[in-house]
Amino acid sequence: MDIFIKTIQLILSLSILVILHEFGHFFFAKLFKTRVEKFYLFFNPWFSLFKFKKGETEYGIGWLPLGGYVKISGMIDESMDKEALKQPAQPWEFRAKPAWQRLLIMVGGVLVNFITALVIFWLVLYTWGQAYYDADSAKYGFYYTPVAHEVGIHDGDRITYVDSFKVVTVSDIAKHILLEDATEVTIVRGDSTFKLTLPEDFGQKIMASGVKTFADFQIPTVIDTVVPKSAAAEAGLMKGDSVLSVNGQPAVFFHQFRDLIISNAGKDITLDVVRNGQKIELTVDVPKKGIIGVGNKQPGFIKVERHKYGFWEAAPAGIKKGFKILVDYVKQLKLIFTKEGVKQLGGFGTMGNLFPASWDWYVFWSNTALISLILAFMNILPIPALDGGHVLFLLYEMITGRKPSDKFLEYAQVAGMILLLGLLLYANGNDIFKAFFSK
Repeated sequence: MDIFIKTIQLILSLSILVILHEFGHFFFAKLFKTRVEKFYLFFNPWFSLFKFKKGETEYGIGWLPLGGYVKISGMIDESMDKEALKQPAQPWEFRAKPAWQRLLIMVGGVLVNFITALVIFWLVLYTWGQAYYDADSAKYGFYYTPVAHEVGIHDGDRITYVDSFKVVTVSDIAKHILLEDATEVTIVRGDSTFKLTLPEDFGQKIMASGVKTFADFQIPTVIDTVVPKSAAAEAGLMKGDSVLSVNGQPAVFFHQFRDLIISNAGKDITLDVVRNGQKIELTVDVPKKGIIGVGNKQPGFIKVERHKYGFWEAAPAGIKKGFKILVDYVKQLKLIFTKEGVKQLGGFGTMGNLFPASWDWYVFWSNTALISLILAFMNILPIPALDGGHVLFLLYEMITGRKPSDKFLEYAQVAGMILLLGLLLYANGNDIFKAFFSK
């Protein structure tokens, strides 16, 4: 059921963005009186799931959910319609239009995706505002992934700066280390504050570890809910119990408790807990799934910073947020060209995991805006078969006054399609490998 809900959210998000992207091309084509033969959501080799014709354009839904397209008369695109190009150019064809009009037709999709992202961020900030957990309120510090322990960072440490970047939220730590090639962190440990030098390959080690969470708040293990008839209920755990240890190993903090429960799946364990000031011992039969049926109490010491925006106030804030996310995304691209970074490439499975297992409109629209920015940026890259490839050749024509031959454009289109297909297979292959073979 979780996979189904994630899949539905991904398909809906991509469908909205693909339609808007193709509308960008469609709008400028119509503006310059260029004939659009087809407007499709998803691709339709051999047959369509649904189609109808209005005027000169066929609208439809294909069966292959890898994007969408508009087929513009007189243009070398993924349809590879060579026969039409053998005929003399007609006034309504793409190839008959001035270069500047063809340029706007090609950037129309990217432009709409970019504007869409900024508008969504604007409306999300207006509707839900902005909230984050203040890193300075980490009373018990953070706990870290094992790769951090290897360089001398301890659970309970509070990282306040990464180089000169002030840590505002706990996610800032890994982001600055990975994107800014950080060389040191400032740590508060007990009553002392000191700087710790990071090894040069620390970012690569983080990626190699495959962890999703580098650091998070340490929260005391205090039982808040007990699921009826669960292993915890049968063992006698009660709301308000504070856990001290699992099989004699410290479990004062919830991440310790959770990890010990998972590692003892299918076994009997002994819990030391404090109840009403008294220490007691309980035996729990941990199910094979590693879940005993308890919820932890949310601490009151973690400060939540909230900001609500008026309708017009949210506009510049949304634009600023969109540009910041885009800049961070562009910085991430350098990681792809590293040994560990290329292993992190993902396809539809990775995109689907951006969405939660239960429907959340805030997360849905936030992720849709993020994907819209990614689509805009990726499509403008100067790769044949992408919008950016067409733009590159058009700019060459506008600068030199010489148009690339149709034969050259055909070969470039084929080469680009082969490259993109290879990347698509590799990225989705990575997802499949991780799903079945990664621990």
